[in-house]
Amino acid sequence: MSGTALAGGYVADVLLGDPRRLHPVAGFGLLAQRAESVAYAPTRARGVAYTVLLAGLAAGTGELAARAAGRAGASRSVVLAVVTWASLGGRALTRVGDRLADHLHAGELDAARETLPSLCGRDPQALDADGLARAALESVAENTSDAVVGALLWGAVAGPAGVMGYRATNTLDAMVGHRSSRYREFGWAAARLDDLVNWPAARLAALLTALGAPVVGGTPGTAWNTVRRDGTRHPSPNAGQVEAAFAGALGVRLGGPLTYAGVREVRPTMGAERAPTAADVHRATRLSRVVGAAGALACAGARALLSPRRRRAGA
Repeated sequence: MSGTALAGGYVADVLLGDPRRLHPVAGFGLLAQRAESVAYAPTRARGVAYTVLLAGLAAGTGELAARAAGRAGASRSVVLAVVTWASLGGRALTRVGDRLADHLHAGELDAARETLPSLCGRDPQALDADGLARAALESVAENTSDAVVGALLWGAVAGPAGVMGYRATNTLDAMVGHRSSRYREFGWAAARLDDLVNWPAARLAALLTALGAPVVGGTPGTAWNTVRRDGTRHPSPNAGQVEAAFAGALGVRLGGPLTYAGVREVRPTMGAERAPTAADVHRATRLSRVVGAAGALACAGARALLSPRRRRAGA
C-alpha cells in the first residue's frame, strides 16, 4: 500500500495543488526563520547545528506521525500520502510557467517580469523576452527535480520521514544556502546537504527527461548526450544535469549571463544554438508533467517493492 500512497500523494498534487491552509512547508519556513534569529552567527559550526537540528526535526516528525497513525489503528500509508501531497509542487510549478509563457506570447513583458519571482530569484527587470523565457525554462527544469522527483524518490526510500526531511532540506537551502555575505558560512551546511540529497534525484530526473523527450518532439539520445556533454558545466552539481536534459530534449540553448541580487555572472551554455521562446516554456511545462508522472510511477513501484522487505525485517 505504500507505493499506492506515494502515487496518491502525487495525484492529489496534480488535481488539487498545494494545500490552501496550514501548509506545512510554509509553517516550517516560519519555524526556520525564528530559529535563525536565535542561532545565527557567521560560522559554519552554527550553520551545521541549525541545519542538522531542523532537518532532523522534520524527518523525525514524519516518522512520529507515521507511528502515531499505526498506534491509532490507521495506516502509515495515509501519512505518506498526505505528506507527499503537501511536499510536492509540480502543479504550482507548471501553472506559473504556463502563465509566464502566456504573458510572453501576448507581449506583456511587465506582467511576465512580475511573474518570474514566483519561479526563481533571478532579477527580472533587465530581462527581455528571450531572457525571461530562458529563466523560466531553467527554473521549470531545475524544480521538476527539486519540487517533484526528489520528494517522490525520498518517499520511496524512507517514507514520510524521507519526504519531510527532503523538503525541509530544500527549504533551508532556499533560505540560507546562497552565497551572500550573511550566509556564506552559516548557510554552507544547508547548501551541501541539499546537494547531497538532490544528487540521486537530479540524475533520475535527467534520465526520465531524456526518456520523455519524444513528447515534446525531441529524442532520448540527443537529450542524454547533452546531459553527458554539458551536465557538469553548470556550477551546481545537480541543476546542470536536469537543465542539460531539458535543453537537449527541447533543442534549445540554456545558460549564459544572469543576475541574482544585483550580482552578474555568466554561466556556461548547454544544449543547441537556438534561444528558447515562450512556446518552448509551454513545451517545458508539458515535459515537466511527463517527468513527474513517470517519477511517480517509478518511485511508487520502488516503494511497493521495498515495503515487504521492511516488514520482514521488522521495520
